[in-house]
Amino acid sequence: MIPPPNVTGSLHIGHMLEHTEIDVTVRWHRMKGDQTLWLPGQDHAGIATQMVVERALKAEENITRHDLGREKFVERVWQWKEQYGGTIIGQMKRIGDSCDWSRNRFTLDEGLSRAVRETFVRLYEKGLIYRGEYMVNWCPRCHTALSDLEVVHEESAGNLWHIRYPVKDMPGRSVTVATTRPETMLGDTAVCVNPEDERYRELHGKFVVLPLMGREIPVICDPLADPAFGTGVVKVTPAHDPNDFEAGKRHNLPHVKVIDQNAQMTAEAGAYAGLDRYEARKRVLADLEEQGLLEKTDAYPLSAGKCQRCRTVVEPLVSKQWFCKMKPLAEPAIRAVEEGRIKIIPENHAKTYYEWMYNIRDWCVSRQLWWGHRIPAWHCAECGGVTVSREDAAACGACGSKNIRQDPDVLDTWFSSGLWPFSTLGWPEQTEDLKTYYPTTLLITGFDILFFWVARMIMLGIECMGEVPFRTVYIHGLVRDAQRQKMSKTKGNTIDPLAVTEQYGTDAVRFALLRGAAPGTDIALSEERMVSSRAFANKIWNAARFMFMQMEKVGLEQLELDEVPAEVETPRAIGGAVPLEDRWIYHRLTELASKMDLAQNTYRYHEAADLVWTFLWDEFCDWYVEVKKLRVQQEVDGQAHVRAMMRVFEYALRLLHPAMPFITEELWQRLVKRGPGVPESITLAAYPQAGRALDEEGARSFELLKEMVSAARALRADNKIDPGVKVEGWVETSSERAAALAEEVAVVNALAHGSFGVNPLEKAAGARRASVEFAVALKLSATQAEAIRQRVTKRIAELEKVIGGSTRQLSSEAFVAKAPAHVIEGIREKLAQYETELREQQAALAELG
Repeated sequence: MIPPPNVTGSLHIGHMLEHTEIDVTVRWHRMKGDQTLWLPGQDHAGIATQMVVERALKAEENITRHDLGREKFVERVWQWKEQYGGTIIGQMKRIGDSCDWSRNRFTLDEGLSRAVRETFVRLYEKGLIYRGEYMVNWCPRCHTALSDLEVVHEESAGNLWHIRYPVKDMPGRSVTVATTRPETMLGDTAVCVNPEDERYRELHGKFVVLPLMGREIPVICDPLADPAFGTGVVKVTPAHDPNDFEAGKRHNLPHVKVIDQNAQMTAEAGAYAGLDRYEARKRVLADLEEQGLLEKTDAYPLSAGKCQRCRTVVEPLVSKQWFCKMKPLAEPAIRAVEEGRIKIIPENHAKTYYEWMYNIRDWCVSRQLWWGHRIPAWHCAECGGVTVSREDAAACGACGSKNIRQDPDVLDTWFSSGLWPFSTLGWPEQTEDLKTYYPTTLLITGFDILFFWVARMIMLGIECMGEVPFRTVYIHGLVRDAQRQKMSKTKGNTIDPLAVTEQYGTDAVRFALLRGAAPGTDIALSEERMVSSRAFANKIWNAARFMFMQMEKVGLEQLELDEVPAEVETPRAIGGAVPLEDRWIYHRLTELASKMDLAQNTYRYHEAADLVWTFLWDEFCDWYVEVKKLRVQQEVDGQAHVRAMMRVFEYALRLLHPAMPFITEELWQRLVKRGPGVPESITLAAYPQAGRALDEEGARSFELLKEMVSAARALRADNKIDPGVKVEGWVETSSERAAALAEEVAVVNALAHGSFGVNPLEKAAGARRASVEFAVALKLSATQAEAIRQRVTKRIAELEKVIGGSTRQLSSEAFVAKAPAHVIEGIREKLAQYETELREQQAALAELG
């Protein structure tokens, strides 16, 4: 299941990482022949969508939703959704999401709405959904209750004000309380001391006079007061603090609401009525100071709760809301993970899941919005009864009166999202899709919605379906900038995926993200990584262009296949024998197919990307194609060599396809001739599996040939020989394998731009590079040899000097005792490097004679 993006949204770089990982996994499974469904959809995003449309109404028509009325406003939101809601679908297609678009779902469509009602009624009938007055997080801007998870806490500098409350009938005696919100004191209905605090024993059962209001309020004894914090006395405001609300219930305290839903002071606030809460704070503090009741002010760090959507400071208010009891739903969801029926990867996220679930609180599911799933409950004006029904109620279920009205609230967006794995497949109907695909196999998502969404899907899936909604949850990391800083608009380091895909290409950005996507780590996405990934795409494209030119040259239009082979086959003989480069490349292909499967099966996307990069760039392009170019130039069986190159490239395109779908589709269509057993798209072609083409002997021999070429090239570089100058030299072999490569000396000559003999009887002075099995030497003129001799001698002198200095430092007990350990270790490492280079230079000098 896709984590449904908000219909209001635009893709951000985190989406692109998530969708790329899902798409790679889905394409891989599809190509392996698994029955595969990636079901797309969008979330109606209650608060976000309503805010967008309200802002548009204000900006374009200077009206509010209240001017339109509920029904007309909802119609306007649907119109907005039809006009703009498809934007994100187009963006998802643009980045390569290979979903089944015929099944696209929306959390407010008819089928999902029915599932929402069915779930609500079932939970209500089981006593798991109830309505009552409780403390909620209220957003004065969005005018709705928020769940705890929709409140973000931001640190800021604040103050702690110490206020004196006079004790009744004890002249001159007062108690001091400390508060960060002095405006709420107007609603105090008690002060509290800890029953074990001996300092205030004489105040038990007493009353204090509430400053500014003159109300007498009791001194209560409750663990709410911590003797170690401040003075040990706290004010109790049951209408405006969740802890005070609970204490108020324990002591039957009244609720005095002094702040309303607009964050303005109510009539209960007396002289401060009508003021904004922050203006009221200033007035309250000024009046307290004037009356000599403000004892002191201390600087104090605050953690202000803000609305996740609009960043307005939330107000704790007592409100009548709908709630869902969570503990009965959480217990089986905890067991599902503990028993391994759901696996969370990486495993450290399971600990976070348990912490949340073991400490779960009832969920406030109602929201004071107009856009969303309206709560299926009807209130009777005659008897006060509530009728909860799957269908629209026509009369009160208790007294039969038709004087009923539907509850005005809508459900939290996450309620419908929590049903996503089965509501999208047709539930509550027992559809074929539901039977086939539920429970789903895999969910890939971010850690930030592990509880918002993942935990709720598990709880509601088990409750409604009797089975977990998925077997595995893979949690991907965050995308950070090149300095591994978290991206934010304030830092100016965000990356727009649509802009960078336009600049570097979609495949390149996908590949850049995958190269950093190791499990359990965040991804540092840099411009350099996107540039290099674009270079990789260009390398593949240029290799294809060269191959297509060779095909034209030897008279081949396309690669003709009876069917697309599911396994890496064994290479074919050319001229009576299998060429060494084919033995090597098929061996490497077989190893690659095996390693790619393992990497993708364990969500090691970075390893899969590196493996296919290394194969295509370092092995196919830099070695295999270069050798095949030589074979074709020799005009012996040229067509067979080009066909061999085409077959290898076709395998490689399929291995790369899940990561880079656009370039691989384009090149595969150009390369492969459609036949009866060939699918219409590379997406439907088999993902190559390791076959029987392992050839350790052939692979080792070709690697030895590569070493010879590399040694010859290194000798040219060491001796600063111009690339355009053809060199002379020889290869000495010291093993049977190396000797058997004598017939491949043409490869060394072509790739090192030289003329090399093998095991010559007479050897002139020259520069050599040796290995266990061979040595490569360059024939040098007397002038060249002398120039090199002088350069090597000079370098030997430099090395001996620096080695002597480092040795003396390390021999000094005083230096070793004082220098930091990392400095000593660094000197030792450098010394070892210098000594190795000295031996190499001395050997080179000996070769020169």
